[in-house]
Amino acid sequence: MKYISTRGSEIAKKSTEAIIQGIAEDSGLYVPEAIPKIPFSVTTALGEPYRYFAFEIIKSYFTDFTEDELEDCVLRAYDDKFERDEIAPVIKAGGVHFLELYHGPTAAFKDMALAIMPHLLVASMKKRNEDKRVCILTATSGDTGKAALEGFAGVPGTEIMVFYPKHGVSEIQERQMTTQEGDNTHVFAIEGNFDDAQAGVKSIFKSPAFAKELAGMGYRLSSANSINIGRLIPQVAYYVYGYAKLVHSGAVRIGEKINIVVPTGNFGNILAAYYAKEMGIPVNRLICASNKNNVLADFISTGKYDANRAFYLTNSPSMDILISSNLERLLFHLCGGDSAEINELMESLEKYKSYEVSAAIKEGLAAFYGGFADVNSTNETIGGLYKNTGYLMDTHTAVAYKVYADYRQKTKDESVTLVASTASPFKFAESVAASIGLKEGRDGFECIHYLSGFTGIEIPRAFDGLQQKQVRHKEILKAGGMPDAVKKTLAK
Repeated sequence: MKYISTRGSEIAKKSTEAIIQGIAEDSGLYVPEAIPKIPFSVTTALGEPYRYFAFEIIKSYFTDFTEDELEDCVLRAYDDKFERDEIAPVIKAGGVHFLELYHGPTAAFKDMALAIMPHLLVASMKKRNEDKRVCILTATSGDTGKAALEGFAGVPGTEIMVFYPKHGVSEIQERQMTTQEGDNTHVFAIEGNFDDAQAGVKSIFKSPAFAKELAGMGYRLSSANSINIGRLIPQVAYYVYGYAKLVHSGAVRIGEKINIVVPTGNFGNILAAYYAKEMGIPVNRLICASNKNNVLADFISTGKYDANRAFYLTNSPSMDILISSNLERLLFHLCGGDSAEINELMESLEKYKSYEVSAAIKEGLAAFYGGFADVNSTNETIGGLYKNTGYLMDTHTAVAYKVYADYRQKTKDESVTLVASTASPFKFAESVAASIGLKEGRDGFECIHYLSGFTGIEIPRAFDGLQQKQVRHKEILKAGGMPDAVKKTLAK
């Protein structure tokens, strides 16, 4: 399996090369030359553990790893750092099935991929005889940052730098990042929003002069965002696993189509669901759920992407995004791999913050449904589901559930539905506590304990002693100061 750039670079890469490099020479994103089919019969895989699905799915994409190498990565990743033996349990509540992806070390779905990505990267470096250290640059809207820091802390041959919007993450998310230990971990707050942080990282990757300067210092750049194919592909596994769990439980018959609902910001998580569909998981609709920053919902319904709009800070901050990077990969697939068309669209996005896709892409978008939920309806959804069923969800999952409820009412579609539950409710304890009627006025840490005491739900290990940990990363930058911060940090 080779990897090609969405923007037409003629240099096809092995998976190890694509993982190390992160982003293509022409600033495009790596995609597989062809999406493989599921390499096993779902019927015979029923009851297999999560590690089996992760190994088989990742192996079908990353074919230049030996089975022993990949098995070692999987075993190191999906171990007792996850609090549930199933890794990603499927829980039925409120007429849907929640695929709980937040039982890892940082209590967010990003752990599902970032638990294995550092091992894939280290194995890739060994296979490619890489003689430079790798500097991982990551912009985060809240969850990727901590999961990447946790995954790469102490990993030999790497330095990781995370940039997050100073006023665009929850109190818990910020504390998780700023208290991160590890001599190779570096965290910077950015004055601006996530799009500013993401644009800053992309501009660094686009600069040949910067890359040359870092090479002289003994480093090369890579990324832990889902723009890195090594982050994206492991996410495909949990949708295949989720479907198998539904079949195993008797919720669906083998071959019966399901809906998959994904709360969506940078489009990586729902793109992984699209890959699972293309691999052979029977999917009726992929439901893309946005918060008030509803650029994706509008795009799916109109084919026009327009980021020229107000930016909102919401209580689902990981979705406070207007430029969704992974959408580029979907557009590439839907236009038949026409890189010239993708270049034109991305140039328009960079210049005008908008574009309109072709009739062929619009036709492909019919597989998707887009909707959004504002803050009030998100809170009401959390409170309503908890009151009616006792199931507690975080703000991002609530956006997904609300959009699904609107979709079902609108379409009368009764298909069995899998909802990606992307974070622990304790990660956004203030909003969740208020949504179920608990008193306001407490900070995030007090709300964690108050919420646990009220609901009887155990606090995830990720938050043990978090409030007492020393804040180690305090620097605040203007977005334009990111390149200097990288060089200064690596020069130490």
